[in-house]
Amino acid sequence: MRVVSGSARGCKLQPVPGMNTRPTTDRVKENVFNLIQDHVRDADVLDLFAGTGQLGIEALSRGAAHCDFIEHNGTAYNVVSKNVQTARVQDRASLHRVEARDFLAKAAAKKYSLIFLDPPYGGTILENALSGIERFDILSANGIIICESAVEDRFAHGFEVVRERRYGATMITVLRRQDGGTDE
Repeated sequence: MRVVSGSARGCKLQPVPGMNTRPTTDRVKENVFNLIQDHVRDADVLDLFAGTGQLGIEALSRGAAHCDFIEHNGTAYNVVSKNVQTARVQDRASLHRVEARDFLAKAAAKKYSLIFLDPPYGGTILENALSGIERFDILSANGIIICESAVEDRFAHGFEVVRERRYGATMITVLRRQDGGTDE
């Protein structure tokens, strides 16, 4: 894993030991950022299931203003911390060792313009996260959500699908508010 572009380009990131995480491949990550490039600069970012932190770090490397990294697993949290330091983006990063649902419940006062959701595949984790984002209204008016899931995963949500792209067994879905959002 490496940072693909920006101020930390080429920086090698550490994986989480073991088989419990599934890092986004560099190819998929580069394609995701090509899809969302107009939304990254100066964005307030939420990396809700941080894992290694690579999606939030990539956003910071490309000019995002700030990223909240959420990771409840202690080992993965330590890896995110090391990777943020290695990429030299710690001045624009906040790390939170907490369950995603607990963070969402407390984040209601904040608005994010870019939210990454890359939870473990299968089950209802992704659907529950989208429900929490909607319930606590933390997506800014023109913000987008990037969901990474298995192709066969299905999830209900109250957002508009902007794009869907398949990369092998991985599906990337870009969502926005149903009303299209307009900043006033």
